[in-house]
Amino acid sequence: MTATLSAPPAERADGPRRRVGPPGGIDRLFRLVLRFAGLAVLVVMATVGLFLATRGAAAISEAGLDFFTTQTWEPDSLDFGIAAVLVGTVLIASVALVIAFPLALGVALYISEYAPPRLRRALTSMVDLMAAVPSVVYGLFGSTFLQWQGVDVPRWLSIQFGWIPFLDVEGADPDNPLSTDAAYVTSTFWAGLVVGFMVMPFICSVMRESFTQAPQGEREGAHALGATKWGVIRSVVLPFGRSGMIGGTMLGLGRALGETIAVAMIIAPVFAIHTQILGSGGNSVSALIAQRWGAASPFGLSALMAAGLALFVLTLLVNFAASAVIARSRSGQGSD
Repeated sequence: MTATLSAPPAERADGPRRRVGPPGGIDRLFRLVLRFAGLAVLVVMATVGLFLATRGAAAISEAGLDFFTTQTWEPDSLDFGIAAVLVGTVLIASVALVIAFPLALGVALYISEYAPPRLRRALTSMVDLMAAVPSVVYGLFGSTFLQWQGVDVPRWLSIQFGWIPFLDVEGADPDNPLSTDAAYVTSTFWAGLVVGFMVMPFICSVMRESFTQAPQGEREGAHALGATKWGVIRSVVLPFGRSGMIGGTMLGLGRALGETIAVAMIIAPVFAIHTQILGSGGNSVSALIAQRWGAASPFGLSALMAAGLALFVLTLLVNFAASAVIARSRSGQGSD
C-alpha cells in the first residue's frame, strides 16, 4: 500500500498574497466625493427647474392652459403663449437633425473605417475644432453669407417639391424675374441648416468613438467569411454602435432645441405657427427669450421664465426618451 503525498502549495514569486481589509479612510473619502458629485448634478437640475417654475408661476397662473395654445406674444396685454415658438423650436431642431445625422454618420464611418492614420488624426482634430467654434460665428456665417449665396437651394426645393405643404413658399412666384429673394431667406430652413452644422461635430464624435470600439475579433471573423468592407460595417460596426448613434443623435437634438444666438441672428421672428420651412419667418423659444429679455416688463420676464421652463421640460423629456431607447439597444446588441 503506497501512501499518497500531497505537494505543498506553491508560493507566489512575489510573496504570499496580502489579505484585503475593509475600505480605509481614503476609500471612504473618495466614495463620498463621487457621491457628492452625483448628487450635485441632481441638485443643480432641480434648482434650475424650481427657479424657472417659481419665477414663471405668475405668468402660468394668469394664462392657464392657453399658455400652450396661444400663438401671439403680448404679455403686457395678457395675450401670450408659446404655441408658435414651440412649434418653431421643434421644426428648427428637426431640420438640424435631417442635415446633421447623415453628415455625421458619413464622416464618422470614414474616419473610423476608411481614412488612413494620418488623415484620420487630422479629420478628428478638425471635427473637434468645429465643436469649439462659438455659435455667434455660425450665426454670422449663416445670416450674412450662406442664406444669400445659397438662396437658389430653397427656391429649387419649392419649385420641385412645392406640392408638399411644408415645402411650399406662400407668396413667392419663381416665374417672375422681378421677384426678390426675400421670401427664401431668414427662414426655418436656414436656421435649421446652420444649427445642423453646429451639432454635427457632437453627433460625429459620439458615433466615431462607438464605431472604433467594435470588436476586432468580429471584424476579422466577418472578413474570414468573405464579407466586404461594407459587409463588415453593416453586420458588425453599425449594430455594435447602435446605442452610440442614438445617444449622439439625442445629444445633438438637445443641443439644437436650446440653440439661441445663431437662430436669433438668422430667423425673422413671426408669432404664428409657420410650418412652411422654406419661407421667411419663424421663431424658437430660446430666440424669443434672447430677443425680448432686455425690454421685458416684470410680468414679461415672468412669461419668459415660463417659456424657459417649457423648453427645460421638453429637453428633459428628450433626454429621458433617449435614455430609454439606449437602454433597449445596448452596444453590440444585434451584431452577429
